[in-house]
Amino acid sequence: MNLRRGRHREEPELNLAPLIDVVFLLLIFFMVTTTFVREAGLDITLPESSAARSAAPEAVEVSVGADGTYYVGEQALINRRPETLAKALREALEAGGGEQQRVVVRAAAQAPHQAVVRALDGVGRAGVERVSIATLRAAEEAD
Repeated sequence: MNLRRGRHREEPELNLAPLIDVVFLLLIFFMVTTTFVREAGLDITLPESSAARSAAPEAVEVSVGADGTYYVGEQALINRRPETLAKALREALEAGGGEQQRVVVRAAAQAPHQAVVRALDGVGRAGVERVSIATLRAAEEAD
């Protein structure tokens, strides 16, 4: 048995340079292979009409205000859900002669696109097949 007490063993060293190199290479790999999603958006200004109304008097009007509120005829709806619009539209159609009537959806130029789509969804839920889409005249939007 050879026991030497006077000699100290060297502590093992851990070289971190290769580890840091591997981490940087992984970082560069993930940065290069990552795809960035860019969602495209369109700014749409709805047109204004300068002509007189062309809707027949028997048509039921659904108006969409600039803030997204709905009106069936002259009556404002209590919320913006398509179910509420469909119920109010069914009531207006029953009062005016049935589902064979035409429905005109009018939207303000500043009306959100989502509100117009929800209005069309509500018209579809009411079972209406004859739908026209129009815009409000500039003079009507100021009111």
